[in-house]
Amino acid sequence: MNALIETRNWRAFHNDVDSGLEQARREEVVRRLWRKDHTLWKSEDREISNRLGWLEAPENAERDLERWKRIALEARAQGFERALLLGMGGSSLAPEVFSRVFGPADGALELLVLDSIVPETVNRVRESLDPEKTLVLVSSKSGTTLETLTLFGLFHDWLGRRLGPDRTGDRFLAVTDPGTPLEQTALRLGFRAVLAGDPDIGGRFSVFSAFGLFPAALLGLDTGRFLERAREMSRLCRREDEPAANPGLFLGTALGRLACRGVDKLMLLLSPEIESFGGWLEQLIAESTGKEGRGILPVIGEPPGAFNLCRRDRLWTVIKLAQDRSLEAPLARIEESGSPCLVLNLEDPADLAGHFFLWETAAAVAGWALKINPFDQPDVAAAKENTENMLARHRSRDGFPGEGGFPDESRAAAAVCSLADGGREGDYLCLQAFLDPRPEIAGLLAEMAQVLRMRSRLPVTVGFGPRYLHSTGQLHKGDAGRGLFIQITARDGRDILLTQDAAERGRGDDLSLGLIMEAQALGDYVALGKKGRRVIRLRLTENPSLGLRKILKELKA
Repeated sequence: MNALIETRNWRAFHNDVDSGLEQARREEVVRRLWRKDHTLWKSEDREISNRLGWLEAPENAERDLERWKRIALEARAQGFERALLLGMGGSSLAPEVFSRVFGPADGALELLVLDSIVPETVNRVRESLDPEKTLVLVSSKSGTTLETLTLFGLFHDWLGRRLGPDRTGDRFLAVTDPGTPLEQTALRLGFRAVLAGDPDIGGRFSVFSAFGLFPAALLGLDTGRFLERAREMSRLCRREDEPAANPGLFLGTALGRLACRGVDKLMLLLSPEIESFGGWLEQLIAESTGKEGRGILPVIGEPPGAFNLCRRDRLWTVIKLAQDRSLEAPLARIEESGSPCLVLNLEDPADLAGHFFLWETAAAVAGWALKINPFDQPDVAAAKENTENMLARHRSRDGFPGEGGFPDESRAAAAVCSLADGGREGDYLCLQAFLDPRPEIAGLLAEMAQVLRMRSRLPVTVGFGPRYLHSTGQLHKGDAGRGLFIQITARDGRDILLTQDAAERGRGDDLSLGLIMEAQALGDYVALGKKGRRVIRLRLTENPSLGLRKILKELKA
């Protein structure tokens, strides 16, 4: 038994997990992981040994901490009050956790993360900013991320018009790998600073690099303390003497072995104070495991009830703070039902630093158990290529293919019910919303998800586009084809046209945010279709919240 991970109702899985741990001991999984032996996963070393720098990241990051802190203190001393981070996926999710869980220390900069190109979202964020007191952090590992570069162009133009070109460059910082196009642009435009990522660390594993820790420094957080707790977890995850006592090995083996048995839905319940950790964890698990017809689906925040307890494909996992009592009743329902459950306890929010490393290790070990490469993301690249093709077609004046094909809005609820009713045991439903993620919209989608759970008895996830393309999008196209997808888009009356300069950075011309978003939605729809996935598209032709309310009312009826 592992001291950090409690098991409840575990009898049915005990032998299987124990045999997996014995296999891990025989195959020297821990030793080979830390030696960066690519044969642990695949015979060919493609995006493996050069993606394992995260193992030493808690130690290596120490050498850069003082510089990151100095840059943050200088910004604070010069009167900046807010930092806007432009990034996607691995460049945005850990900073979002730091911002939402801890917030800014006294006198430090507030951090706002923007990982959407939905025009309504961008307009709302832009209108909330004071140009005189805002720093913009452009974060992209590859330096070529379409959404990030498009947003950078927009905000560079916006600040340039308000402050003048001579004052604009100093308002920007970049985090990117050495030698990327973003680094070259940052040097040319006179950015305040360029911080280098580690090329040997993949995006979703980059929390203990500049991508995660520099935003934490801007917030004034104790990054040294975070690294100390990460190193403590790292030492535990190196243990070879007793496999069950290694938390990363135990958790990863359990996840991988159970997924091989069909228990491939990871039902995550988190304490409200650390709920944003679920978004980071969702990307890590879904993008690392969803390939070659295998995968683990993270399902965040679905309440346990008669409609989902005792389902054979679900492993409940509770991540809770010691002082939190809000999860006691749900945990009691899970235990009373006899459903298998893991419980991970944190003494305080700072323990998240160790749990970042714990789950990174678990994802790597789960990849071994599933016989897949947990460090690549081939279907994410394919969806990006589809988007580029859609934009190229638009630039050629041919328009987007299949721009019709939506059910009439009066038939939207019927189309959703028809899809949901076709679900089979082991399937899941996914709402993919290319909408503004403001609380009203998020609440309506959550309510719709609950109605669909009760109707179908399937797990239901909600993803906002284009954000989900960089996280669960890999699993949607790489797993065994168990997903049923409902893509929702809307016409935005306040679309944002790109200037020529912004369009060039976004790899296009004569474009708007709405057009790029439509290309992404259609590109993902095509990618899902090519994989044989069951998918429908809904287009809301009026106010999105009103459209969702109409569909929800009909679903309830």
